[in-house]
Amino acid sequence: MDKGTPKAIRLQDYRPPAHLIDTVDLHFDLGEDATTVRAVLSLRRNPARDDAENPPLTLDGQRLELVSVTLDGKALSPDDYTVTPDHLTIPRVPDAFTLETVVRIKPQENTALEGLYKSSGNFCSQCEAEGFRKITYFADRPDVMARYTTTITADKARYPVLLSNGNLADSGETGDGRHWARWEDPFPKPCYLFALVAGNLRHVEDRFRTASGRDVTLRIYVEPGNEDKVDHAMRSLIKSMRWDEEVYGLEYDLDIFNIVAVGDFNMGAMENKSLNVFNTKYILAKPETATDQDFLGIEAVVAHEYFHNWTGNRVTCRDWFQLSLKEGLTVFRDQEFSSDMNSRAVKRIADVQRLRTVQFPEDSGAMAHPVRPDSYVEINNFYTPTVYDKGAEVIRMIHTLLGPQGFRKGMDLYFQRHDGQAVTCDDFVAAMADATGVDLSQFKLWYRQAGTPELDVSGAYDDAARTYRLTVKQTVPPTPGQPDKQPTHIPLVMGLLGPDGADLPLRLKGEDAPAGTSRTLHVTQAEQTFEFVDVPARPVPSLLRGFSAPVKLKADLSDADLTFLMANDSDAFNRWEAGQILGTRLLLSLVADQQAGRELVLPQSFIDAVAAVLKDADRDPAFAAQALVLPTEAYLGTQMEVIDPDAIHTAREFARRTLAKALRPEWLATHRRNAGNEPFTVDAAAIGRRALKNLCLAYLMALEDEEALGLTLGQYHGAQAMTDVIAALQFLSNADAPEREDAIAGFYERWKGEPLVVDKWFGVQATSHRADTLERVTKLLDHPAFEIRNPNKVYALIGGFAGGNPVRFHEAGGAGYRFLADQVLRLDPMNPQVAARLMGPFSRLRRYDSKRRALMRAELERIVATPGLSPDVFEVASKSLEAAG
Repeated sequence: MDKGTPKAIRLQDYRPPAHLIDTVDLHFDLGEDATTVRAVLSLRRNPARDDAENPPLTLDGQRLELVSVTLDGKALSPDDYTVTPDHLTIPRVPDAFTLETVVRIKPQENTALEGLYKSSGNFCSQCEAEGFRKITYFADRPDVMARYTTTITADKARYPVLLSNGNLADSGETGDGRHWARWEDPFPKPCYLFALVAGNLRHVEDRFRTASGRDVTLRIYVEPGNEDKVDHAMRSLIKSMRWDEEVYGLEYDLDIFNIVAVGDFNMGAMENKSLNVFNTKYILAKPETATDQDFLGIEAVVAHEYFHNWTGNRVTCRDWFQLSLKEGLTVFRDQEFSSDMNSRAVKRIADVQRLRTVQFPEDSGAMAHPVRPDSYVEINNFYTPTVYDKGAEVIRMIHTLLGPQGFRKGMDLYFQRHDGQAVTCDDFVAAMADATGVDLSQFKLWYRQAGTPELDVSGAYDDAARTYRLTVKQTVPPTPGQPDKQPTHIPLVMGLLGPDGADLPLRLKGEDAPAGTSRTLHVTQAEQTFEFVDVPARPVPSLLRGFSAPVKLKADLSDADLTFLMANDSDAFNRWEAGQILGTRLLLSLVADQQAGRELVLPQSFIDAVAAVLKDADRDPAFAAQALVLPTEAYLGTQMEVIDPDAIHTAREFARRTLAKALRPEWLATHRRNAGNEPFTVDAAAIGRRALKNLCLAYLMALEDEEALGLTLGQYHGAQAMTDVIAALQFLSNADAPEREDAIAGFYERWKGEPLVVDKWFGVQATSHRADTLERVTKLLDHPAFEIRNPNKVYALIGGFAGGNPVRFHEAGGAGYRFLADQVLRLDPMNPQVAARLMGPFSRLRRYDSKRRALMRAELERIVATPGLSPDVFEVASKSLEAAG
């Protein structure tokens, strides 16, 4: 590393800012060679600081060319201040003063897409987490909240649209072919929520009337020609605005709400106050170009960013260690919104699948960290599944513990106390506890402890006493920096099923009467026993209903118990979960047989269980489509002490082919029943039918017989909806059929003018299980449609291979590891954020065999030894090496 090893930032070192900024007046003169930024700041000494003397003013700034500094109208000379590559420091300032700086920046050279950058001819900004310091000198931290006025001047022909935060206050022309616009944001905000967009854009407009009767103008801006792809996003925005009013009583607070969709964006979207900037992936959609999952993703992300207006903007985080304060809470809110708009059971299954396949491995890898981290080297590396997804599960547990009404009371108190403030996770939990009187002191360990808790649950029925004793043991495994863990507060939602499959009334020993048929047990100790009385017969326990806590559950349930739960549990999630546990047991047994060289045999009992689900599939196609999917290769890996990608792939493919052959008539019949040419709609029922149809086709294509291939080719050539076209292409990409290459080439020729569809094309090829996949991916790096500077292309091709194709990425020779390391090093000088995000597979090297571990270690050592490496990549690589031992 140049300049030595990057220094860690620690939560325990937090101090309030030395100076507060009340108002910010920004003037941007956008040019083709350079942009001039004039910033006028109204500052004052922070009374919350206990400095003995007036401290110096230190402002953050990177890659800025300083033109001038003026303090209270007096121009300062270079002797009056100090400039370093990261800071502007003025040693002597009054208690209250006005500071004006003028800097020059070059957005057109900004390939990191952080700060103000120019892409595809348009100016765009991305300031979270620490991008504002690349725009002007400022106290770039979330606990400095100010009111902003922004004036933008630019060439009118090139940039007819000029946007920033707040309401449009005024606009005009300068008389030399340029024009200007001034935006005023009346609400205090941290600088990470600042936004600017200037370009040649078109907009689609709608209106929303709030519950109190105010009219809000809604606009979605896109590049010319994309106007026909925003209807779904606009409907999603309107639905989310109404939902937030109805569920939380939260209204939008300005006269206009703008969304801009751009093709080059590191993240999915950004919640800048009143000017949300989106990756085009989460805005543009129509049936011919977007899949069902795209439509659902757009609905969720539009809602997520809108919900941030209150949970993130009006109340923000004090420091970046508190990131989950806004992200975990807002993910929970968007999950609940999506559940209300679609199938709650299917949404919960999808969220838990992501948690288990992405966050659980992070919890057991080199980058394991608490929901509220203790330290970081580069904050961009902590926009993680732990902060977002596990953070949402922590909020969900609070919701479970308090109940819907108690949670709403806590939210109301949270906004009442903290509107317009930058606060902490502790402040949020305190509002929840104070509003309801529920003690959450032990629960707060969820914010401080890394790792996935493990629950070991066993049951014992006493026929004579008619009692059932449930014993629960909890442990949290050690993680880097946290060898010893304490028991935390886990809400275990459960029920008991009688021999007839019905839920039994639940009465704990000492209670006067049953308290319903589903209840929450408070697991707070290392070991606890709960005794239920008046239980008429041996029950089958339904544990962790709705996945009530982000834990790994081990229960003494037999295969017969699991089959019984699959057929009878009143909790839809647990019906699915029983099948997943049964499937995981079976597949891991097949993995062991494969490793030992034994013959692979799929038990008839499992085939019968799958047949039973398939027979009843038409009753709820969306649920059946989830229940009939075998546990993924990635998830199976998380269940093994030493991951064997080859054995996992072989065992799972054997199970798929065996099920396909044994139930071929049933797969065909179910496919036909759900393959009608109905008009395309984006609703839960239609999405479910398409999902079930394509699942049946996936099983049939495991056989690659003539009929299956004919059905797949017919769907590929005849389907009108991208959901069905891309599913067929995915199946063909794995096939040994001459039509395969024609389909891949034809797809590109048809859709080469649609960048987001081309991304799907890259992804399909990157995740193919064929032996030549890495060779193909390497060649695609030179394809005219691939652009290394575009994050979407990188995630689709490189990320798709490294993160979505375990059997090919982890091939024994290590070629996949070399490929990923090469691409990380290629990307790092251009875009460190994207480079670091690609490295997730390396962070779990200690879970693999010694040969693979050594190969990954060699690539990590090569990365760390590279001169000029960014802190983003250095942190992930060095921590991975350290954790590997």
